[in-house]
Amino acid sequence: MATTTNNSKLTLDPHQVLVRPLVTEKGVERSTEQNQYAFEVSPQATKEDVKNAVETLFDVKVAKVRTQTRKGKTRRYRFRTGMTKAWKKALVTLDAEHRIDFF
Repeated sequence: MATTTNNSKLTLDPHQVLVRPLVTEKGVERSTEQNQYAFEVSPQATKEDVKNAVETLFDVKVAKVRTQTRKGKTRRYRFRTGMTKAWKKALVTLDAEHRIDFF
């Protein structure tokens, strides 16, 4: 459960930080060649939150975390226009001896 501290900073549990792994062709190639894994994460999560969540849930050692905030895209359905939601993506680089197996 999310809690707040004295600084009013929201603290997320590890399973709340990681929304889902992003398994794509590019992501599979990165995981085999560069030992990097992509995740959709909570928009409130910081790099430190992502690092702690991955280390806790997958029992690995994280070397580096890079984040991106992806903007929503405009979509049309018949005569209406709308926007998809904005989301946050994290690229997590692991130490050389650690791996995550999604399959």
